[in-house]
Amino acid sequence: MKLKQFQVDAFASRAFEGNPAAVCPLESWLEDDVLQAIAEENNLSETAFFVPTEKGFRLRWFTPAREVDLCGHATLASAHVIFEILGYSREVITFETRSGELFVARKGKRLEMDFPAAQPKRCEIPEALALGLGRRPIEVLAADDYLAVFDSEASVRAITPNHALLSQLDLRGVIVTAPGTDVDFVSRFFAPRVGVSEDPVTGSAHCELAPYWAGRLGKSFLSARQVSSRGGSITCELKADRVILSGEAVTFMEAEISF
Repeated sequence: MKLKQFQVDAFASRAFEGNPAAVCPLESWLEDDVLQAIAEENNLSETAFFVPTEKGFRLRWFTPAREVDLCGHATLASAHVIFEILGYSREVITFETRSGELFVARKGKRLEMDFPAAQPKRCEIPEALALGLGRRPIEVLAADDYLAVFDSEASVRAITPNHALLSQLDLRGVIVTAPGTDVDFVSRFFAPRVGVSEDPVTGSAHCELAPYWAGRLGKSFLSARQVSSRGGSITCELKADRVILSGEAVTFMEAEISF
């Protein structure tokens, strides 16, 4: 069997920045073990697969280790492929996913993703988290991930995580965040439990970050930077129980896989 596959740098205005995702358009679903094997072979943080539906597309995301409920950058990458390569003519794509319906609109060069907000709640600091990060956060909150808050961008950049310890935690991953020097807030994201040591730019994490920082800063429109080694920029707008995430994407590779 031969499949088209695209590698897209999401939350990037040029190649070699942002977060790379593989995107495989399908006419119908393959067996789950085949989808997982493709994702493992790609060895990127996410591989996205989609098939056409009456509403738009059914979209699924796989890390090298497992299927996940939500992935922002691979959604952005999939929308980029549908708009720019497959020539989709509508202005808004409806994705049917494990996290409900997601919407991506084309706004010039940028794509706007309409995702559900996830309001993190304060919790006790797990010892494995503090030890795994090598420093104790000011506070920790929890939603889909742990959200560890630090005092400065420098503190976030300086973290060298112990992935073995962080993989023992019960949630998907750990977001570390602090006020930014040139943006409203910065972050990094570690998810060794699902096979991702550090994700370069994580859209789904901003579904948790946006409500936290909107409440702390008292504004609904926020500028953000994920300060991984590749780095990437995201704008976030909190609208009731939804978060609008926007960014650019560029095609890095077009390929054909065979098996």
